[in-house]
Amino acid sequence: MAYKELATRKPFIVNKNLGSAVEVEPEELTTTNADGVPIVVPTQKQKYDFDRNGWLLIPSVLSDTDIAEMREFCQRLHETPEHVPEPERCALGGPLQKLADHPVVIGFLNEFLAYPPAASEDCYGFRLEETTLSFGDTAPESQTQSILHKGNGLFRLPGDSHLYRCVPGRGWSGLTRLIWELTEVASETNSIRFITGSHKAAYPIPAEVQSPDSSLWETYECPPGSVFLLTESMTQTQVRAINPEQIRISNLYNTVASRWSNWLPHPQLLAAMPPKRQTLFREPYAGGNVVNGDFGQRTSAYPAEV
Repeated sequence: MAYKELATRKPFIVNKNLGSAVEVEPEELTTTNADGVPIVVPTQKQKYDFDRNGWLLIPSVLSDTDIAEMREFCQRLHETPEHVPEPERCALGGPLQKLADHPVVIGFLNEFLAYPPAASEDCYGFRLEETTLSFGDTAPESQTQSILHKGNGLFRLPGDSHLYRCVPGRGWSGLTRLIWELTEVASETNSIRFITGSHKAAYPIPAEVQSPDSSLWETYECPPGSVFLLTESMTQTQVRAINPEQIRISNLYNTVASRWSNWLPHPQLLAAMPPKRQTLFREPYAGGNVVNGDFGQRTSAYPAEV
């Protein structure tokens, strides 16, 4: 008897409706961002790399014009915040706001974070938890506690957002950070350190690895306008920055059903955003938390009368 060739099929992800499969594809959830720009769907290689490593670097995403405009705003916010309107005195102010739902961001988070029943063309299937602006000369001292409390994301208890889940053909990162580098980053001066693959680690980090001199710690280098994506379930820390000129924006995303921090943008800033961008800050719950979508049936294989 001839053997049938193994075929690659869609991942089977169970929805809440009688165990039916989620049929919608990630790129179908939200096809444009709040500015009407088509999302950028991650390549198969990028999805594979993020799943196996726990991080992904995409170089030179922003244009030179965007970089210059954003750096100028960051300098004013850092040096003379009184010259910036109060609602915009944060890392969502001015030109930085469009980083929150950049087409690359939406395409990636649709794949690794969005909850399909709570996504539509009018709202995102995830939330923006917080956003921070940091300069190299204001970076925190080494945070050794972060080494002890992160990693092992496959085995975190429900309710802990530092989760990583996967089935054949699909990964899910419960708390995901995107870091936008507005200046050139050299590996010798980068303050970020991480251990590749530790989001799937089954064993706790050994004591000797917790030393900053361990060879397991990695970092990255990139040109201005690049974005670094990582799952917060990976073992990571920061060391004291050496480059005082380094400027970065860090945006932290979570599922619509969970909340890790209590940060929200200024009410006036939020009200001035396009409607779809405002959905990044809607209340954290799952049931029916979708704008202009059919939460109950849109991903079910069963007809509505079942």
